Amino acid sequence: MLNQIIYQNRFCQIKKRNLMWKMLVEEFFQKYINSQDVVLDMPCGYGEFINNVKAKKKLALDINPDSNQYLAKDVKFLHASSTAIPLRSKTVDKVFISNFFEHISRDDILKTIKELSRILKIGGKVIILQPNIRFCAKDYWMFFDHITPVDDRALTEVFIANNFKIVKKILRFLPYSSRSKFPQTWLLIKIYINYPLLWKIFGKQSLLIYQKY
Repeated sequence: MLNQIIYQNRFCQIKKRNLMWKMLVEEFFQKYINSQDVVLDMPCGYGEFINNVKAKKKLALDINPDSNQYLAKDVKFLHASSTAIPLRSKTVDKVFISNFFEHISRDDILKTIKELSRILKIGGKVIILQPNIRFCAKDYWMFFDHITPVDDRALTEVFIANNFKIVKKILRFLPYSSRSKFPQTWLLIKIYINYPLLWKIFGKQSLLIYQKY
């Protein structure tokens, strides 16, 4: 209940966030998703990523039941925890995870990664956008529901221990949050995404892609 109230207050500008994510997907993330992929977005929040990506089958998982009302008609909602994903083994091609692991315990991070290993096909990938405490330690605890400090090196270590290899790493990518100096207009987002030099200046979140083998 508390988390629902926090998220409603934090993400009250849903239309604005959707426009921002639409641009991020079109200009960057879509290139990692094939038209024939089965894609899972978890936690999906208000569907900003999964609503805008193009794929054969789109799935969205979240423990917040309110998420379902914001999803597009072509998205199937799974009201469940990341530690017990209600999908058959080896049925998913790509999983997208944004700003999540800092919200759960180390034990649940490990359980989640084991579930990802179970549901992904061989060669399937996990695409992670993650605040990296190496670059945002000063503001990492500005959110009440952050409970676990996450470092790209530690995350990679646990993924490798669970049948994954890292295939892409951008240590500095997006700013820490939309409250920080994140470009808010269509043009500014387009400029930011297409000029990696800006990532090195403003980037506090890492992009990490792991592949199951």
